[in-house]
Amino acid sequence: METVERFSNRVENYIKYRPGYRSEVLQLFKDEMNLEPSSVLADIGSGTGISSRLFLENGNTVYGVEPNAAMRDAATALLKNFPNYKSVEGTAEYTTLPDGSVNIVFAAQAFHWFEPEKTRIEFKRITTDDGFVALIWNERQLDTTPFLREYEHLLLANASDYEKVRHENVTAEKLEDFFQTDFTKRTFDNEQIFDFEGLRGRMLSSSYMPSEADERFGKVESQLRNLFEKHADATGKVAILYDTNVFYAKI
Repeated sequence: METVERFSNRVENYIKYRPGYRSEVLQLFKDEMNLEPSSVLADIGSGTGISSRLFLENGNTVYGVEPNAAMRDAATALLKNFPNYKSVEGTAEYTTLPDGSVNIVFAAQAFHWFEPEKTRIEFKRITTDDGFVALIWNERQLDTTPFLREYEHLLLANASDYEKVRHENVTAEKLEDFFQTDFTKRTFDNEQIFDFEGLRGRMLSSSYMPSEADERFGKVESQLRNLFEKHADATGKVAILYDTNVFYAKI
């Protein structure tokens, strides 16, 4: 329950400031995972619907499986113009979806919260015989610019359980144990350009950072402002750079 609810007070910032996914990711699904407009997908840990939108805009039916009620409600509101979006209260280990009901199961920014063995069994159950499973992360680059290096130091100094819950803890061995077959990795560039308000919101969208109600937040916000003012360019912006990593296979 703690894992399910840890984003409940982050929804607004999550909607506004988390990165989306580039069109190259959609093309990968078309080229390598037999994605067609008629394909049915399950977005596991779908959150506020950021990852579902990419496929809804392609004409797909997407089941957004999400245990957190606040995030489900946010996704339903944000995706109200897509009749093919189906909100589902469920988890990776128990999606509630019928056997063989989806062509592709994917999880974006979420697999590191799942119990891998039970999740693999559930994903096999709900996919068609020729279906694919894909795991996706926007992984923030940690040290490719002076700003990113110092931003990472700020997070490490102020976060609660950052090093424990970060998705980079999903190692190659854990992925091998999950897929139990050969899988493919593809990487794409991604970025966000922020003014200070955007950078502040991006930080607040992370469950491991102090919220605005936390007595520590004033100090953290001051540190963030100093960091921003040190590194902002002539237009008053900083760049957060990402590697979008996609791991996929038939399981």
